[in-house]
Amino acid sequence: MDLVVETDRYPREGETIIGGKFEQIPGGKGANQALAAAKLGNKVEFIGACGDDSFAPRLKASLENGGAKINNIFEIEGVSTGVAVITVDPEGNNRIIVSPGANHELDLKKIEKIKDKIIEAEIILLQLEIPVKTIKKIVEIASANNTKIILDPAPAQKLSDHILSKIDYLLPNEGELDLLLADTEAESRSDKINILLNKGVKNIIVTEGEKGVNFYSKQQTLHFDSLKVEAVDTTAAGDVFAGAFAASLIEKNNYKEALDFAVKAAAYSVTKRGAQSSIPDKKELNEFLAERST
Repeated sequence: MDLVVETDRYPREGETIIGGKFEQIPGGKGANQALAAAKLGNKVEFIGACGDDSFAPRLKASLENGGAKINNIFEIEGVSTGVAVITVDPEGNNRIIVSPGANHELDLKKIEKIKDKIIEAEIILLQLEIPVKTIKKIVEIASANNTKIILDPAPAQKLSDHILSKIDYLLPNEGELDLLLADTEAESRSDKINILLNKGVKNIIVTEGEKGVNFYSKQQTLHFDSLKVEAVDTTAAGDVFAGAFAASLIEKNNYKEALDFAVKAAAYSVTKRGAQSSIPDKKELNEFLAERST
């Protein structure tokens, strides 16, 4: 659950300030991505964990109402559901602290119970709010069974070459790209990209906010401009991008069209407040794009 406070400025060390509007908005990187994929595509199943607290029913309902199946959410007794504390400034920029809670209880035994879902899937979309050991097991199952793997490496942390070698699409932003390679001497963007490609990552998509998106593979480099919009809140823009990309990749099987679609969906999301509350369905996205073309 995202606990969101609007603020004119961020407090300095030791300072207390008065904030503005407060909201509780369903969030979580994995859930945001699943909901975006479900609202902009179809046949999405969410695998995750929640606590036995008051946040869990509302979060499950948000996913289910958006079209995602929730049969494989594990409820953990005595553990809190994941929470993010978010401050948003007048320009729509945010600062976020995540308390993972039940997300860190999604362990190897639970993945073993639902591995058939991974094997059956066309795409598995992952992020790093669950344990890296769990990520490793999931990518091993997916890779062995020709399930495409999309990984959004956020919150950023070091990943083993074993994991990276199995990733079909890696979706870092600029900061996450740097943190993935913090223990190397690579300084330029091209050096960092080449290191990851040589480790076995098949495709790398670097999201850069208003500067657009850059795609890299061993065969080519592509740039996609962002849509110019008035940003209200950038929370979950990257998640909407990831979910929209996965949904379009299944529907079109064309990564260029999927990237174009994802850029448009992310642009819509920053014009709305909140995480899941900013995710469009196909009708809302089409209306948004039609208004821009007139």
